Amino acid sequence: MNLQHRKILIAPLDWGMGHTTRCVPLIRNLLAAGHLVTVAGNEWQRQHIKEIFGNINFIHLDGYDIAYARTALTTKMHLLQSVPGIRSAIAREHLWLQQVVTALQPDLIISDNRYGIYHHAVPSVIITHQLAIQTGLGNTANNMLQQLHYRMLRPFQQVWVPDVATGNGLGNRLSHPATLPPNTHYIGLLSQFETDDRNSADHHLLVLLSGPEPQRTMLAQILWQQLLHYTGKVVFVEGSDNAVAPGQIPDHITHHKRLSGSALQSVISCASMVICRSGYSSVMDLIRLQCKAILIPTPGQTEQEYLGKILHENGLFYSTDQNGFHLAQALANAAGFPFCQVFKAEDFDVFAHRLTTTLNDL
Repeated sequence: MNLQHRKILIAPLDWGMGHTTRCVPLIRNLLAAGHLVTVAGNEWQRQHIKEIFGNINFIHLDGYDIAYARTALTTKMHLLQSVPGIRSAIAREHLWLQQVVTALQPDLIISDNRYGIYHHAVPSVIITHQLAIQTGLGNTANNMLQQLHYRMLRPFQQVWVPDVATGNGLGNRLSHPATLPPNTHYIGLLSQFETDDRNSADHHLLVLLSGPEPQRTMLAQILWQQLLHYTGKVVFVEGSDNAVAPGQIPDHITHHKRLSGSALQSVISCASMVICRSGYSSVMDLIRLQCKAILIPTPGQTEQEYLGKILHENGLFYSTDQNGFHLAQALANAAGFPFCQVFKAEDFDVFAHRLTTTLNDL
């Protein structure tokens, strides 16, 4: 193999689809440069990646299988109770990696929020936008968790933050804390989509669902009942192959269990308004395609709640709570919202320089 053609292992977290989709531009860049990429993940991650890249090298890695509860309070309690299981999963994936490195012999390891995917003998990078995790429990809890988080980042040679370096960026306090971990690099924004061209040939309301159960299904039910009385054209994407399709689908609604790649980009680009969660990767995709959106944070997921609040206050996206959501009112409020566009297309190209520099330094 050409010495300039490296073996790269990429392992995104399975906590929602976003960690997987934001690795797409990295994979695309590496493959175009002739590098040998192996992606590690579970079955649905494998399916998503193969739909985009075809017969790409893939190796199975168990996910964390995080589930939420039915209310914000119980979700927070459930996530706290999940901490021992998450720590065990991190330990298991670290042991798994030792065997994989022996067999695969990668030149570089890129982990997206998997804290056990590092190796003492192989340069290891971690991607995370949550340097300062917002717990919703106040500054004391935030500071304690940040200190723990920084200790977990120490084994990695580099920390890559998918945000712009200037100002408060996209993530505000999430990605721009007062003190950074050593060897942190802002790599710009990441999107699974390659173009930011808008398609004005069609105008529909797009519902784009995602995230762990049961909250995904709960929001789907809330929106579906209200959309039955909506008179405009709707595209409804469940975001799960396991979703149960409604028994009767009215003529004004096009229903999909899941979309990816060019099909997903098409329905987003043609939408006059998108209704979706305030996940970080979803927001980056919306910015890339210059879409207006109504964000509904997952109840109890403090990162999404914080991000929705900040984006709303800064005029980028309209955000509202799931509890008491009223479609007609949300659309009316969004009609007068500024939807500021503060990021540039060039912000999605920054990662390529960091990737090239890292590979050249191997």
